[in-house]
Amino acid sequence: MTMAIQEALLFLFLHIQVLNIVAQLPDLRYGRCGENGNYTENSTYKNNLNTLLTSLSSKIDNYGFYYDSIGQNTDEVSGIVLCRGDVQLEQCRSCVQNAAQKLVQLCPTQKEAIGGYDECSLQYSNNQSIIETQSLSVQYFLWNPANASKPEEFNQELGKLLNDLRDLAVDGGPFRKYASGNVTGPDFQTIYAPVQCTPDLSPQNCFNCLTDAYGTLPQCPCLGKRGGRIIGPRCNFRYESSRFLVDVPLEAPPPAGNDDKTAPMGNGNETAPTGNDNIAQIVQDDKKARLVIIIIVPTVIVVILTVCISVILMKKRKRKLVDKIKGTLGDDISDVESLQHDFSIIREATDNFSNANKLGQGGFGPVYKGKLQNGQEVAVKRLSVDSGQGDLEFKNEVLLVARLQHRNLVRLLGFCLDGTERLLVYEFVPNASLDQFLFDQVKRSQLDWERRSKIIGGIARGIVYLHEDSRLRIIHRDLKAGNVLLDAEMNPKIADFGMARLFTLDETQGNTNRIVGTYGYMAPEYAMQGQFSVKSDVYSFGVLVLEIISGQRNICSRKGDSVEDLLSVAWLNWREETVSNLIDPMLRGSSGPVGDIVRYIHIALLCVQENVANRPNMGEVLLMLSSRSLSLPVPHNDVNPQILHFGDVNSTISASSKLTESKSICSSGNQDLITELHPR
Repeated sequence: MTMAIQEALLFLFLHIQVLNIVAQLPDLRYGRCGENGNYTENSTYKNNLNTLLTSLSSKIDNYGFYYDSIGQNTDEVSGIVLCRGDVQLEQCRSCVQNAAQKLVQLCPTQKEAIGGYDECSLQYSNNQSIIETQSLSVQYFLWNPANASKPEEFNQELGKLLNDLRDLAVDGGPFRKYASGNVTGPDFQTIYAPVQCTPDLSPQNCFNCLTDAYGTLPQCPCLGKRGGRIIGPRCNFRYESSRFLVDVPLEAPPPAGNDDKTAPMGNGNETAPTGNDNIAQIVQDDKKARLVIIIIVPTVIVVILTVCISVILMKKRKRKLVDKIKGTLGDDISDVESLQHDFSIIREATDNFSNANKLGQGGFGPVYKGKLQNGQEVAVKRLSVDSGQGDLEFKNEVLLVARLQHRNLVRLLGFCLDGTERLLVYEFVPNASLDQFLFDQVKRSQLDWERRSKIIGGIARGIVYLHEDSRLRIIHRDLKAGNVLLDAEMNPKIADFGMARLFTLDETQGNTNRIVGTYGYMAPEYAMQGQFSVKSDVYSFGVLVLEIISGQRNICSRKGDSVEDLLSVAWLNWREETVSNLIDPMLRGSSGPVGDIVRYIHIALLCVQENVANRPNMGEVLLMLSSRSLSLPVPHNDVNPQILHFGDVNSTISASSKLTESKSICSSGNQDLITELHPR
């Protein structure tokens, strides 16, 4: 083998490794590519961009802000980053690193891009206009679809809070123009909000930027909702009816007056203290000492009692949960404590939850690979303290998954409760999740039609087991490509039951004021009114099948003046009898018969009908998939245009933005959702 071929193979291997790493990063919360020119792979601009993006995260100061420019003329690259004011430095840098990699993946040749996560934003361009601008410029609207109770009162209290925070942020000084706070809204509902400007703005420009942002609220669908935000490269704000940030104390202003740190001298008229003065001083000091003792001793006693009570309550809570699990599992597991692992064992198995063992980031926390003392490989889900998954969801996952035994469901091996730590221990599935294959340009080639149809059938069998064959009727409520794992033989295993709902056998549907799941996979009746049933999972399955066949995510895109997502494209092709256009190009011309693939698309469209009654149940779906001779009914797309694109229900772009007069921005991907809903 020649040296040139070896170098080419090495480059290809490294490139694939980089793609794998980037694919495992969480999707951007929002992102857009600019149209101000493109660059080539080996150009000076590309080298400058790589240098800039590599250096930005390392140069961020303790206040989460940095901007820089590299290069000259047409090869100049300018970038600006800003992290939310309550985010710690290491978390900020990690967030910016991830955003940089995902933006380059999203915009592989464009010279301009903007995007970010909840904790940070990043923008780069081929000129300094993004650094020199003093205005809001591009802005994103993101919102929580749940309506606020008493919207007029809610908006009134929100307006007062935002105005107060703006005044505080403006006076934040040259290092951090950030303020956060909360106010009690109607029905004792707390509204939390941070507002922020880039610290290089003058107080007046910061004031103007936030005022302009507030002025766009009437254009944002977030008005009257329980949460929303407006994001620009120079300022942003957000509000929610649940806590999502850490309070940051305001920085005290520098002391006024004399800068000399030594005590000022007298005027020369002082007299030396007398003996009586000394006695008086001793008496005064003794009184002070007694006062200190009177204050400190009870305080210490209260602290000790509080700690002791907390420990006792924590042990009782832990015991109560274990007893609850015992009582629910009954005779299925003789000793539920055999499922409970010591935290020290899990910590050792995962090498203290090292990043090297991190498999990915779920909606409620990271997942780590571990090796138990007996050599068994496991996957450990470490629930975040502030993840939003409380004891209810934790009990759900332990109680439900421990009782489920099916080849297409991930097996729960145990759990751990230790203080604030809540861990779930699963069997290790080596090929990660379906989305990491399906939406990766390199790995997708491994999914021929035989494997894809096998995966679709396995998922269907797993859901049928949940809905019909297990002794419990379980609705998953968060079925998506990221929650389908692939074992060594590429068999699918449904995972993540933290959102599952348990039904009694005579129940057919339910209502909830807590909407959970992922945008793009939610059935309309669930996303809009909180109504869910087994048909909600059927809808999610239909979306997933379309993604598997097309190799495309169900996210929105712009085509002229209209917004399209995968479902609307599928229905359009169905009406025009061109459904073969949906098939992944990698499957065309393969050994897989086009007729079988088109039949699967037909079944998927039956699953995503808006009318719940028209959708088949999963048993019927499985029968359709396995029987070619069974005739299929005609799917109907009687969809309300206002809710067709619910996959993008939480984001749009303001038409008032100068940079978006001729183009629009859509959500960058399916977003996890946990929110409270008051059905109307």
